[in-house]
Amino acid sequence: MNVVSVFSEVAVVVSLLLAVGVAGIVGPDRIRSELPALRTRLRQAARPLLLLGAVLAANSVVRDFGVGLSWLIGSNITKTIYAIEGSFVASLQSLAPAWFTLYLGFVYVYGYAFLLVFPLVLTLLLANTRYLKETAFAYTVNYVIGLLCYVLFVAYGPRNFAPDTVEPLLYDTIPRFQLVTSQVNANTNVFPSLHTSLSVTVALMAYRLRAEYPRWLPVATCLAGSVVLSTMVLGIHWATDVVFGVLLGALSVYVATRPRFHSENESS
Repeated sequence: MNVVSVFSEVAVVVSLLLAVGVAGIVGPDRIRSELPALRTRLRQAARPLLLLGAVLAANSVVRDFGVGLSWLIGSNITKTIYAIEGSFVASLQSLAPAWFTLYLGFVYVYGYAFLLVFPLVLTLLLANTRYLKETAFAYTVNYVIGLLCYVLFVAYGPRNFAPDTVEPLLYDTIPRFQLVTSQVNANTNVFPSLHTSLSVTVALMAYRLRAEYPRWLPVATCLAGSVVLSTMVLGIHWATDVVFGVLLGALSVYVATRPRFHSENESS
């Protein structure tokens, strides 16, 4: 199995999850009624969406040379993190049964991708584009601060720093997923956990959308919690990465929802 086939697998699974999610949370009648307005809404939300796209493109560029730059100007904080929490991740791994580890492995890849894309679909189907703009901008804040931290701080994950006690459970359980993660992650870029920060962002935005999409809040909360837990149980992130990821997610939502970024009575 090669990289293309694994990415194709992820795309197919996430597409199916999106279809099921839209049908169950939005409903076919609402979808049909909102379809004619989608182009207009995309145009109205173009600026934050384009900004997000630019940051994601920059992320792919920075990933190529950012590790070298980080070693030049950044600080290696791995030993400091380990001194703070010690064998917490290893202890957490020892508590997870095999079936739960397998579940978290699928959540880490499939669930996380769905969790990021689905809110953009949900908010696109709302007449008020404020929520679409807020979601896109919150994602952007996450990535910008995350990339900055990845350059300023060198941090190896527990599976790399303490291989004698922490197992690479994601790759042991679902080996083909290493083909995906190796394309988008570097071993020294674990602080903070963007999986955590973006999942927290989605959960907090789901709370803001609870009146429009009440079914989405419990789904988003459960899935976000699973993603956060997966980062540690699978040996990818330290608890410290997760704590700062939670703070980053909350900060991103706070910044994105400030009135200064949109008029209070915006309905377009």
